[in-house]
Parts: sequence; C-alpha cells; structure tokens
Amino acid sequence: MMAVPGYTLGAFMLVLHVKSVANYPNGKVTKSCHGMIPEHGHTPQSDPAHNISVSQMTFKPGDQIKVTLSGPPFKGFLLEARNAEDLSGPPVGSFTLIDSQVSQLLTCEDTQGSAVSHTNSHEKTEIKVYWNAPSSAPNHIKFLVTIVEKYRIYWVKIPSPVISQPNVLPFTTPEATVEPMPTTLPPVSHLTKSFNTSDCGSKKFCIRSPENCDPEKELACVFLSFTRDDQSVMVEMSGPSKGYLSFALSHDQWMGDDDAYVCIREDQTVRIQPAHLVGRSHPVMDPRDPLEDTAWRLMDGVMQCSFRRNATLPGVKNRFDLNASYYIFLADGAADDGRIHKHSQQPLITYEKYNVTGYPQNVGGSHSLFLLKVHGALMFVAWMTTVSIGVLIARFFKPVWSKALFGNAAWFQVHRMLMLTTSALTFIAFLLPFIYRRGWNWHAGYHPYLGCIVMVLAVLQLLLAASRPPLHDPRRQMFNWTHWSMGTAARIIAVAAMFLGMDLPGLNLPGPQKTYAMIGFVAWHVGAEIVLEIHAYRLSRKGASGWVCGWSCRTSAALTDQLQLCTQAPFCPPGS
Repeated sequence: MMAVPGYTLGAFMLVLHVKSVANYPNGKVTKSCHGMIPEHGHTPQSDPAHNISVSQMTFKPGDQIKVTLSGPPFKGFLLEARNAEDLSGPPVGSFTLIDSQVSQLLTCEDTQGSAVSHTNSHEKTEIKVYWNAPSSAPNHIKFLVTIVEKYRIYWVKIPSPVISQPNVLPFTTPEATVEPMPTTLPPVSHLTKSFNTSDCGSKKFCIRSPENCDPEKELACVFLSFTRDDQSVMVEMSGPSKGYLSFALSHDQWMGDDDAYVCIREDQTVRIQPAHLVGRSHPVMDPRDPLEDTAWRLMDGVMQCSFRRNATLPGVKNRFDLNASYYIFLADGAADDGRIHKHSQQPLITYEKYNVTGYPQNVGGSHSLFLLKVHGALMFVAWMTTVSIGVLIARFFKPVWSKALFGNAAWFQVHRMLMLTTSALTFIAFLLPFIYRRGWNWHAGYHPYLGCIVMVLAVLQLLLAASRPPLHDPRRQMFNWTHWSMGTAARIIAVAAMFLGMDLPGLNLPGPQKTYAMIGFVAWHVGAEIVLEIHAYRLSRKGASGWVCGWSCRTSAALTDQLQLCTQAPFCPPGS
C-alpha cells in the first residue's frame, strides 16, 4: 500500500507550469491577460512572422468586425483588443467565436469574452473571430496577439492595423508604443573542467549521491556545492542528465513556496534559470538578473552548471536568504525544446535542514523517505509473512497442534495471533502515507485504491471473527466460507497492491530486482501450499491416521476448526 505519488513531497520539478501561452495546452491563460508575455526565460522573436487582418477599418459601437490571425503553423496564441492610444490599458470590447474547436473565450480584467486563446496545442495556421465594439469604445482600436510556435520561439504583442471610429482625428501615436522586449541576456561562459571535491567539508558545503562520490571520476555522481565568498555564494551542480538538473531550498520536506534553480539543456547549450514554487504546482521561471558568473559544460552525458548570487537579495522576490537553514532537494529529468518534464526519479532530499553558508560540511540525502519505507516494510511483513504463515497453520496444522493452549487449540491460538498481528501492521502502515501526504494521493494510480480495499477487508475480517458462531450452530458453515472468501480476496488484492506500489518513485527500489524478489515470495507461498496439499492427499490415500480423513473431505471442511466435523463428512475414507 505504498501510496506515494509519481511525484512526492520532494518532487518539485514536474512539468513546467508558468504564466505563459505555450505552457497551457488547454489555453487557460487568464494569468497572462495583462502583459501577454510568456515567462519562458527566452528572448521573444523580433520580426513577426504572423499577420492580423480586419474586415473593415472603421467601426461604430455595436459593430461586429471579423479579425483573422494567419501565418506559419503555431500552437498557442492570445488575442486582445486594446485602446490604440493606451496599449498598456485593459482589453476593450468582447469577442464571438467562429470555430470553438480551435479557439475559446477568456475573461480578462473581469470582462467576459475580452480575449481569445487556443483550445489545444495542435498546430494551426489561421484563426477567425468576431470582435464586438462596445458602446464605450475609444476612438482607435489596435488588436494585439502573442503567438507561440514552440516553447523557445514566440512573438509578443504583434499589432494589427489601427481601426477607428468615423469622424475622429486620425491616429498619430507612433508604433513604438508597443513596449520593447529585452534582447540581451546575462553572459554565459563554458566550464573547461569538472568540479573539484577536494574542498568539500573544508571550504565547500557539498551534497553528493552516492556519498563521497567524485564528479571528476564518476559519471553517475550527483554533486551540489556552495562556496561562500564574502557577500556572495558560488553554486556548482553536476550530474548525469540529458534534460535538466535542478535543486531547491525549502523550509520543510514539502513542495511549495520554495526557491529553485534549474539548468536546462537546449540543443548543445545549457540555460541556467532561477524559479519558484507556489503550493504544489509546477515551478514558475523567474528573471535571471540575480545570477552572475553563469557557466556550463556538457560532456559524456553529464551536465554541469555554476552561478554566483548574493547571499541576501532583499529586493528580489522569491529568492531566499542563504544565511538561513533549509532542506535541499536535487532532481533531474527530461527536457524538450527547453521545456522540462517530470523528474526521472524521486528527488534526493537531505535528511535535515542545513545552512549552506555556515560551517562547510559533506552531507547526503535519500531518494525515498523514512515513512514510505516503513509503510512498505510493514505491508510486506503483514501480507507476505504473518498472513501467509497464519493461513498455512489454519489449513494444515490442525491435527498436529490440536492440544489446548490457554483454553483453545494451539493451532487456533497461533493463527489468531498472526492474523491480529497482520491487522495491526496493516492499520499502522495504512496511516503512514496519509501522514506523509497530508491527504489523498491522486497520482499513484490504482495502488491507493487497492490499499483501501485491503484495509476494509482486514477490518471486516476482525469483526467477522469476533462474531464467530459456535461449532454446531447452523450458521457456522456460512461463517467458514465467508471468512475464507474475504481472507483470500484480501490476500490477492494486497499482493496486487504491493506489485503496483513497488513501481512508485517514493521507494526508489532497484530495477527489476524488486519484481523478481516479490515473485519469489509469492512463488514460495504458493509452492508451499501445493506441496502440503500433495502431502496431505498422499497421506489420506495411505490411510494415515494422523490426518484423520482424505483430501476431498479436508478440502470441503478446510474452514472448520474441529476435526470431528471432517470425520462425519460423506467423502471421508471408511474408518477415518
């Protein structure tokens, strides 16, 4: 019942989620209504490749004007009408859709239908809509559109021709009113050699996985270091990745309100980008202004990047004070055209909070958390050990352990103790993922649902056992079959839940070995039952007195806890 997500408490680098047109494939980009600027961390294209045309150049309040957006194939867009004399003002008027399959209306500045965007990320070459002129329309209107061709290729606020009301002064505001976008980025240099770990613990605060690995000698080494230099901190990060490497500083072991930094591979270069996390959403990319001396290196599948930032940045939003203590997350994953995707494994998380500018240390972390390890271990012990042994004892050891122990047959006392232990371990293990997640995990597939079914069946088994009718009660046979059926169902579902849980990233179990180990345990138990069944059958065929009656009889009466019922069954051999 390892109810852990594909993403977990340290899973802070998921699919990129920013206030952008392209990053919302469903077109719900109302957060970008005002600026119309994708925050992709790239420079927008300067020469528009797309065109906005209108059906008429003059309008009166109440008119409906057809607006056509056309050009090379693009994936996303955001179209608005603005006062041509105040392009930074709110959207003007509303739109009416012509094809709702490719375009949708948005509510911007509390005005319903004041913007239009895409409905999916499929390529499109033309969009047509109607613009409805309001009664309070300004004298001149200009349509603006932001077009996204790819994550790294987009145009911001492409203008249309100005349309005007009749009998007004000609529009004379220069085209420069469309605010220019920055075209320069911080300089980036190339690292000439791998990072050195000799100063770890003496001058550098280092995090390494595996512990004490050396990125100069081991390609699989994940390395992060912080070096204090007066008022600034030099950060170095290295690890195997074909997409991105990232780390985040967090006040707790939960994703949300964290200060993150991402090194993203783009073709044969690396973009170094600060970001922040809001709640349990995806990271939002921030301006790169606080980062200095950025550098990177790609070699043999290993990505390395470094940058410098001031320890304190009081005037910069979302950047933490590096003089405080934080949990540190390290993650990597794939990237496509500069856009990061879900991390490839559970992020590495330090065991405790650290001050990276304090006393230099060598620390490690874990890709799986203690609560989830305990959850998996308890479920394994309960449903692969105690319940299996308890079933075997109840099924095959009645004649052997029939002597009384504390008022009941010894086999029954042992069986009851093992089943109570199973229920107790299941209950404890069941609570741990909820404590860890602080609620339900919607990203763990069928595993948590199967776990809940197992928990319900375990509780029902306890209640059923507590109300067991006396031996010769007419309801006893119904009890026996019900008890057996529920127990068997719980065991099968529990094994299925464990197989599914092993693949969840929260446990970080090794490759195929985990599956082979589980198959081995299941095969051992099934094999043991088959061998004992064969043994019992052979004894019954030989008339062995120790088993009282034959296999057919014992199968039909296997759920009873008194051999006397078995000897009265019609299928028992004569004299049994």
